[in-house]
Amino acid sequence: MILALVLGTVVSTRKDGGLSGLKLMLAREVDAQFKPAGNFVVAVDAVGAGTGEIVLIAAGSSARLTDVTKDRPVDHVISAIVDAVEVGGKDVYLKRLGLPG
Repeated sequence: MILALVLGTVVSTRKDGGLSGLKLMLAREVDAQFKPAGNFVVAVDAVGAGTGEIVLIAAGSSARLTDVTKDRPVDHVISAIVDAVEVGGKDVYLKRLGLPG
């Protein structure tokens, strides 16, 4: 699973029929301090995520295991919206407070 920040929505009016009806989101992997750390990815949104949210993304064949993406041509799917992250017994991220720093 990849911890990522949703940056925005990707709109595509012409696409493979297997992608019809799917919401596409642009996201970028973040590190433990929630700073950009990886590549940009386009992920299918299976949970109603929005711009600015921290999410969990499943990649590869696992991305095709959700109800929304079953048997669809996808490599990345947003499978959860993160509410909190705890490290060493301390909350380092709480959605209701927004991103640190």
